[in-house]
Amino acid sequence: MTTALIADDEPLLRERLAALLARTWPQLRIVAEARNGREAVELFETHAPQIAFLDVHMPGQSGIDAARSMVGRTQIVFVTAYEQYAVKAFEQGAIDYLVKPIDEQRLAQTVLRLQERLTPAAAADGAATEALLERLATELRSRAPAASHLQWIKASVGSTVRLIPVEQVIFMRSDEKYTLVVWDGGEALIRKTIRELADELDPERYAQIHRSVIVNLRRVTHVTRGVNETADVHLEGRHETLPVSRSFVHLFRQM
Repeated sequence: MTTALIADDEPLLRERLAALLARTWPQLRIVAEARNGREAVELFETHAPQIAFLDVHMPGQSGIDAARSMVGRTQIVFVTAYEQYAVKAFEQGAIDYLVKPIDEQRLAQTVLRLQERLTPAAAADGAATEALLERLATELRSRAPAASHLQWIKASVGSTVRLIPVEQVIFMRSDEKYTLVVWDGGEALIRKTIRELADELDPERYAQIHRSVIVNLRRVTHVTRGVNETADVHLEGRHETLPVSRSFVHLFRQM
């Protein structure tokens, strides 16, 4: 049985797509539904679906960014309310698209293409897909309104409360209840989760590299490749290394 993941921040739209797929492709099994791009990546690693329906515009990590960690491992279909993204994606032929509100006849066409691409003889062009995703991400950033990113992190250090300038943070690593913030002036524990921080930080400067780690990209000196498409990040002036999970290795492919 073919499996799929649906990612959209609107519950009703997820339900609508799932219902249409149940009619159009009864043999397809929806194994996971995600509310944002970050959750989509986590659920993809857990369930390894053969198809991923990804909304382009989602809070935090966009569908385009989520797709980057899935290239070569699944068939990607973008769901978008913006025709300009859809046309560019479809012209390249590397991925498919659906425009909201989803038309059932158009979905049927997508289903036929997906079924063809899932045959053993149909090999995806990973390089073409990655290049397309990069162009779409650039266009998405150029059209998006300027975001207000986190500037300070409030942390308890002993009996005092410190306001840590975000630009001084080297990395953040979480456990079940707390997140360790390491900055030029020391270390402190805060109650914010990695997921919350990742959505608030400037993505041009800070990147989540593991489900429990965020790193300041300007403090990375080099990256060493590991087994099974993992890696380790080495930091300026620090002795420890930080793990990069398979879902985030694509961030360092150009290094």
